[in-house]
Amino acid sequence: MEIKVLGALNAEVNGMSIVPTAGKPRQILALLALYPGRVVPVPTLMEEIWGTALPQSALTTLQTYILQLRRMLGTAMGPDAPGTAKDVLATRYGGYTLQVPAEAVDVYQYERLLAEGRQAFEDGEDHLSASLLHQALALWDGPALVDVRVGPILEIEVTRLEQSRLVARERRVDADLRLGRHVELIAELTDLIARHPQHEGLHSQAMVALYRSGRQAVALDVYRRLRHRLIDELGVEPSPQLQRLHQAMLAVDPRLDVAAGPRRTSTFDLYAA
Repeated sequence: MEIKVLGALNAEVNGMSIVPTAGKPRQILALLALYPGRVVPVPTLMEEIWGTALPQSALTTLQTYILQLRRMLGTAMGPDAPGTAKDVLATRYGGYTLQVPAEAVDVYQYERLLAEGRQAFEDGEDHLSASLLHQALALWDGPALVDVRVGPILEIEVTRLEQSRLVARERRVDADLRLGRHVELIAELTDLIARHPQHEGLHSQAMVALYRSGRQAVALDVYRRLRHRLIDELGVEPSPQLQRLHQAMLAVDPRLDVAAGPRRTSTFDLYAA
């Protein structure tokens, strides 16, 4: 079985999709896929589907949805499969579990590559870090579970994954900046700061990429616009490290031209105290 949640929900067995068209069974499959090999309690599944307004027939209806999923799974597995659909989508005390290896789900491949990429970054292995983080982000094909109506449980998971994706992009940009790929990053960072207009880390990266590309005035303008936005919307000044980065650009600090200095740190912390 191969399952994808980093984008539209997709689950295939022997090349055949087992994703139901109905909304609630899709939610169940998505939630089980996020916890492969682990028991998802019945109350958790019910909360995801109905929230706190459980119908009287909730348990019976949930069992019907599980039966529908097993039916689709059994059809895809075929009559010669070594096990049955009930072995794969198994009933356990208090809940259900999807008995597939974690690596069958793209999110676990992503998190493994992300962890390896971050470790390589900390170790100063910039080429390896950039490569691993590029591979991790390439597994995404749009927002997580973009075609699934999410309830309260899946909403938490989707938010967590989207935050993780943003952090991964920020760290990958750090690695690319260390490798001197500043010109290639300008378009991506311009898009990112437009999507995250108060994110200081992304703005610091955009400033450094522009500065190293010979566009000092534009880099300073990025800071000016962010500062005005923070003051107008939040009533705060940019962080001290971002202010020091701004001053370093005004002073044409030669340290800004060094892609990778002795401190293995993020772009945002180049001028941390």
